[in-house]
Amino acid sequence: MDALSSGTLWNDAWRWLAAAWPHLTAAAIAALTIGASAHAILVKRDTRSTIGWVGLIWLSPVFGAIAYAVLGVNRIRSRASQLRAGQARISHFLAPAVAPVDRLREAVGPDESPLRSLATLVGNVTDRPLVDGNAIETLAGGDEAYPRMLEAIEHARHSVGLASYIFDNDPTGRMFAEALGRAATRGVAVRVLVDGIGAAYTFPPITGVLAAQGVTVARFLPTTVPIYFAYANLRNHRKILVVDGRVGFTGGLNIRDGCWLAHQPRHPVRDTHFRLEGPVVAQLLEVFVEDWAFAADETLDGPAWRPALDPAGGMLARGIRFGPDDPDIGRIKLVLVGALAAAQKSVRIMTPYFLPDDAIFQALDVAAMRGVEVDIVLPEDNNLTLVSWASDAMLWQALGRGCNVWMSPPPFEHTKLMVVDRGWAMFGSGNWDERSMRLNFEFNVETYDRDLAGRLDARIRGVIARSRRRTLADVDGRSLLVRLRDGIARLFSPYL
Repeated sequence: MDALSSGTLWNDAWRWLAAAWPHLTAAAIAALTIGASAHAILVKRDTRSTIGWVGLIWLSPVFGAIAYAVLGVNRIRSRASQLRAGQARISHFLAPAVAPVDRLREAVGPDESPLRSLATLVGNVTDRPLVDGNAIETLAGGDEAYPRMLEAIEHARHSVGLASYIFDNDPTGRMFAEALGRAATRGVAVRVLVDGIGAAYTFPPITGVLAAQGVTVARFLPTTVPIYFAYANLRNHRKILVVDGRVGFTGGLNIRDGCWLAHQPRHPVRDTHFRLEGPVVAQLLEVFVEDWAFAADETLDGPAWRPALDPAGGMLARGIRFGPDDPDIGRIKLVLVGALAAAQKSVRIMTPYFLPDDAIFQALDVAAMRGVEVDIVLPEDNNLTLVSWASDAMLWQALGRGCNVWMSPPPFEHTKLMVVDRGWAMFGSGNWDERSMRLNFEFNVETYDRDLAGRLDARIRGVIARSRRRTLADVDGRSLLVRLRDGIARLFSPYL
């Protein structure tokens, strides 16, 4: 082919493209719009959200589809599922410890009672049994919990598994590092898991100190962010210590000097932690072993990592694991709604971060309107300012229907508790916000023990007695600029 023929072909091609490009562009835009709309219709569960995204996609061609791809696709759940795809769930054989029907009737109530229905619900949600024979001790913050945790580590003979969101390199953290190092020197199998963001709260991080002590340590999803970022996703927010498969600790307590009030820290934090013995410790161990296998690519098995199922008391309890990799991402929301529906007389809630969605607010309101006394205790001075602003913008949804909101005085209250009718209680790492309910990996424990639930109810009422009541008039009386500021913060509530 000569140069003249080649040039003619190129000219013809350019002329064709010049004539066809409007049609090709229109076809591409139509395909993009239809594809994005189909994805939203098939994936989005909330009808209002689906209508909003489909409307934006069609009314703003290209821009709407790009906005949906960036903001509308739930990459958190997708990434979590991909990260832990193929990882086997650990489930210990707990049949000998499962409470029989007669025991359930004695401890929880008749077959038709609200708490029995709640127990059935949580069993279906978690696919884990409610086990008997447990002893659960309440520990007031680091002042009571840290010495008991250190004592358990010092007496460990076979294994120590510790997971913490924050593990600071400060006097308290180094005390734990030294105790863990001594256990490793004795030949105890020691494994420590620290979240990738939580490890960066102090510099240098505690992981280097632990490694120097001979402790096997791993970070959960290490981050390249040079400093900690309070709003990062996919964090392991669980706080679990299991010693010899026999003694367990869990609750809201991180490992840092600020939680040991006797040390008079610069930023004191009040918290509540729990010491557990009995078969329920096996459920703490299940979660730790899974998280360790994911973060460290090591399977913990053998006699050192087998749980002891011997009864240690008379309490019924069950572990509740939840996170963004759950098949049903609303697992803990189902538990909360179920507990609120089961309440007949009272609901007491303590949480540092209160940003529930509409479904949770509606369940709170329905409980209050049924005549249930609903008390929600929040910290007066929050350590996360944006969360406090967003929470203020949402409180009217609870206050307008009869819920009571109380602002606890300093020090900052980090406790996470829920008590229903002084007969059921739940504690653990989860907060009442979307971050805990769908973005982070969490662990709670539910108990059906009237003595424990009564003591926790009394603990919350004691905090209420020294707290300031928040009213609807207070919320409505904020200045225009403050309401605007809080309203803007509320827009980010699904990610705070």
